[in-house]
Amino acid sequence: MAELKRLSESRDLTRIERIGAHSHIRGLGLDSSLEARDASEGMVGQLPARRAAGLILQLIRQGKIAGRAVLLAGQPGTGKTALAMGIAKSLGAETPFASVAASELFSLDLSKTEALTQAFRRAIGVRIKEEAEIIEGEVVEISIDRPLSAAVGSAAPSGATAPGKTGRLTLKTTDMETVYELGGKMIEALGKEKVQSGDVVALDKASGKVTKLGRSVGRSRDYDAVGPHTKFVKCPEGELQKRKEVVHCVTLHEIDVINSRTQGFLALFTGDTGEIRAEVREQIDTKVAEWREEGKAEIVPGVLFIDEVHMLDIECFSFLNRALENDMAPILVIATNRGITSIRGTNYRSPHGIPPDFLDRLLIITTQPYTEDDIRKILGIRCDEEDVEMSADAKVLLTKIGVETSLRYAIHLITSAALACQKRKGKVVEMEDISRVYQLFLDVKRSTQYLMEYQSQYMFNEVPGEADGNDAMQS
Repeated sequence: MAELKRLSESRDLTRIERIGAHSHIRGLGLDSSLEARDASEGMVGQLPARRAAGLILQLIRQGKIAGRAVLLAGQPGTGKTALAMGIAKSLGAETPFASVAASELFSLDLSKTEALTQAFRRAIGVRIKEEAEIIEGEVVEISIDRPLSAAVGSAAPSGATAPGKTGRLTLKTTDMETVYELGGKMIEALGKEKVQSGDVVALDKASGKVTKLGRSVGRSRDYDAVGPHTKFVKCPEGELQKRKEVVHCVTLHEIDVINSRTQGFLALFTGDTGEIRAEVREQIDTKVAEWREEGKAEIVPGVLFIDEVHMLDIECFSFLNRALENDMAPILVIATNRGITSIRGTNYRSPHGIPPDFLDRLLIITTQPYTEDDIRKILGIRCDEEDVEMSADAKVLLTKIGVETSLRYAIHLITSAALACQKRKGKVVEMEDISRVYQLFLDVKRSTQYLMEYQSQYMFNEVPGEADGNDAMQS
């Protein structure tokens, strides 16, 4: 039975703690002077690119300049997405970070410009401040009066508050003590939080929300009433009734959805936001501007990351050109691994498949191929992340494979080699495990070579000589 319980727990953990391609990234790995450390917070190498990203990070944190755009350009597997993830992790939870792949825009039910507008507004936060009436104090006594009719009469439905149910709550601070009359809803809220005498609570007068702050220090000797995880707090001072500033952080897109759909905020959970009318957005922008002037709200410009930006067409680039001029625009970070290629939707070729007028707006950060030493360190970090023990000789072999093939292929072999090691009942991955999975799984070069050797045996293959002969016969 204990084994079954342990197995279910391990399954739950497996479901929650998924290891992704960039789950080892914790930040950009910069010191206080924005100098890049050689290997820190999961980032390795790419020192100039990380220093440049650190300056962009400062620009975002200051939040004073809108509509700046940054291009991360480099060969496949040189850490462009890792840089974007590092920026996102360094920003923290307060700053909005929206990520979208350019190819997604063409598979949505929305128009391309609407999808881009929604992505832009997901990356702009609004910090709304409001004052709330709070009653905060230590519970001296709770008494609930149940009417005789509720006890003798027919039973109320399950979960319903009994009619006419009343009570009294006595709260105190170090300076005063007051008795409050309680209604049915407040009694239910106190019951849900399991509030008892000696607890320190905060009651929101407007919403009736009850928050248990902890147990009073004066009751710390009541051993029967406390558990091992009980938090002790001091009895509040001053008046029972206080005005506190409450801060809510939402994005402009969330405000758009709530105000544009009949189902309100439920549309945020279903994902069915649909097209949002321009009039709704204009009204929201006007209201947010009023709140800013009154000091009730402040704008938090975030980051919009668009990967595979070469997949955007000329219409999308024209829209981005205009959108970046708006004073509510976020910092735009885009990434591509293309060289000089066609701009989608035209017959013109351009660097990275981006129109020259849009390229002129960009701060370009280039990433360089990783050195052998960098690959060794990255593979070491990935082994720790995937909880794989590997011998020094196996790491040397894996590094050599990474240099000769690609870093991504070498990373894929880590877990495969660990499974091969488990099969032979070993605990540390050795060279033989790496060699075995290297033979089982081909890299791009070996797969291409195999295809060239046996292409005549594949269906619909086009050998240059045969194709020319067939064309001549058809003509």
